[in-house]
Amino acid sequence: MRYWDEHMECMERGTLQEIQLKRLVETVKRVYTSVPYYRKKMQELGLIPEDVKDLSDLQKLPFTTKQDLRDNYPYGLFAVPLSEIVRIHASSGTTGKPTVVGYTKHDIGIWSEVMARTLVAAGADKHSFVQIAYGYGLFTGGLGVHYGAERIGASVIPISSGNTKRQIQLMVDFGTTLLACTPSYALYLAETMEEMGIDKSQLKLKSGVFGAEPWSENMRKEIESKLNIKAYDIYGLSEIIGPGVAFECEYQCGMHINEDHFLPEIINPETGEVLGEGEYGELVFTTITKEGLPLIRYRTRDITALHYDRCKCGRTLVRMEKVIGRTDDMIIIRGVNVFPSQIESVLLEMGEVEPHYQLIVDRVNNLDVLEVLVEVSERMFSDEVKKLEQLEKKITKAIEDTLGISVKVRLVEPKTIERSEGKAKRVIDKRKI
Repeated sequence: MRYWDEHMECMERGTLQEIQLKRLVETVKRVYTSVPYYRKKMQELGLIPEDVKDLSDLQKLPFTTKQDLRDNYPYGLFAVPLSEIVRIHASSGTTGKPTVVGYTKHDIGIWSEVMARTLVAAGADKHSFVQIAYGYGLFTGGLGVHYGAERIGASVIPISSGNTKRQIQLMVDFGTTLLACTPSYALYLAETMEEMGIDKSQLKLKSGVFGAEPWSENMRKEIESKLNIKAYDIYGLSEIIGPGVAFECEYQCGMHINEDHFLPEIINPETGEVLGEGEYGELVFTTITKEGLPLIRYRTRDITALHYDRCKCGRTLVRMEKVIGRTDDMIIIRGVNVFPSQIESVLLEMGEVEPHYQLIVDRVNNLDVLEVLVEVSERMFSDEVKKLEQLEKKITKAIEDTLGISVKVRLVEPKTIERSEGKAKRVIDKRKI
């Protein structure tokens, strides 16, 4: 079995819960004392830190949202003097002010540690060559993976995102064994390799850690067959720490959450009520070891479920299922909740189309309409029109059966849907609501 810290990763749940409670109590005291925003929120609820005596008391505490981070921009939620902050990252802030996250030296150490666990679980060791094609800079992806790879003694190739042909050339020349990037970019790399006439047998790649956007099991199979690797899902978000919040082991039956640092809950996104094991809802995290930006009950907007039984790999860390969508990228069409990942699964099962698609939502005569643009393969596109019409009908029926609503499917030429070197833009919502 592959562990970085077997003691923590395989600890008996009772002992782990004792550690979690001690750390939770310390964190609540710290934010109450050092963060005026949290002190005010707790006072409004009639709470003092001493009210947290048990892990179940977590439910009493207030939620934190992305909007709270923006309202306290830039440093209002930091719990230490700025002189102790050694690194600042920020989200892209496409919808308003960016969310700013600060790290102390201690926090950077934790981040390296959880990423070391993540990479070791994906087969990395000190002999690995880790090519990091996540963006560097204010985005947490690149540097997060970087420090974890250095922690385990691997050789880091810090190429960052973009420059796709050069990525592939260096992969061949440098003998990259592990690739870290978004899943949609991994497919784009595979596509570009074919165009360059480079066969996957020329690569030394063994595995990849892919995250930062939802992706389906079918997309995993596609990446694995095109790059001849084992593809691992990783989960993280800047506000909590960056990549390294959760990771898959070789059994890939959910992602192990590093819950000695990040305490998870699943809630009903409408009511805020805490849900039980195996129930789908919104994932919420409380950081219990972070100094710079400790967050209490942070609402991720990601929809998943948790499983607490011991994994076949021996880890006792709770497993989260693949994120099936977000409460905010979920699109509601005629009262039906639609996640892009549902459509992706249907398309990849078809086989005759490329895994590139886009959903266009509009409102026509007061009725929501969903159009799905789907790229067909070169081979299919050169076929006669009748075959394409049959394929369009077949895809339409499969999507309608899955979603339970009518959709319009439009097949488009290969490479007409814009490619992304970061997160793929799957949904265009034209409705004026």
